[in-house]
Amino acid sequence: MKIICHGGAGHTPKVQDGVDKAAEAGWKVLRETDNALEASIAATIVMEDDFRFNAGTGSCLRDDGRVQNDAAVATSDGRMGAITNLQDFKNPVLIANELLDEFVNMLAGEGAIEFALKKGFKQTKVEGSEKGWTGDTVGAVAQSSNGHIAVASSTGGVRGRPVGRVGDTPLWGSGFYCDKNIGILATGVGEAITEQLMCYRVAQYSENLEKSLEWGVNLLPKETGVGIIAISKDGRICGSSNTSMPFKILGD
Repeated sequence: MKIICHGGAGHTPKVQDGVDKAAEAGWKVLRETDNALEASIAATIVMEDDFRFNAGTGSCLRDDGRVQNDAAVATSDGRMGAITNLQDFKNPVLIANELLDEFVNMLAGEGAIEFALKKGFKQTKVEGSEKGWTGDTVGAVAQSSNGHIAVASSTGGVRGRPVGRVGDTPLWGSGFYCDKNIGILATGVGEAITEQLMCYRVAQYSENLEKSLEWGVNLLPKETGVGIIAISKDGRICGSSNTSMPFKILGD
């Protein structure tokens, strides 16, 4: 069993304690339940609830001064769920999780809000943060003792972005990917990550995990901040970035 969490590409090392706390929360759930999905979500929620991160309560403000969130989850048995342009929900990753067993696996805007309300989530104004995030995401990848892998990711996007903008976080193969061989998340400049279809391409790369992540980071110029975390089916686990990216690994 193991878990890796990140607090966002380009984020200051000063928030390492928040990433550590998230990893510890996820690791506790993993030890108690041996459930990779529950562990990755638990870790992500801790960072959504930490105002220092660009997710959930600490999300940056779009150009109309309000918060708009994206989130995604996926499992190695072929399920995924994602939401985008969600407004005024504290923990978007929980709403994305509700889509795992639905026929529709991605919802946006008013549709995502209506779905969340039907599932019993309360819509409460999220004040967000005026900090100048440029592309932060938070997320976690976990693996249970039977090799099952799950990923969870959440973001507030980019400060000042137009209403309706969609970054890489909820896009399958770009900001997240998970199959029987690997669970992988990306963080950084969403448009650049999406253009490269980064997570899928890294997952298909034939080198070992460390070299694959390094190859993925090098798809973008150094001035374009990006980070990747992943766990492979054989239990390899690592993170790679071309900028500061606080992350934490825990496992047995």
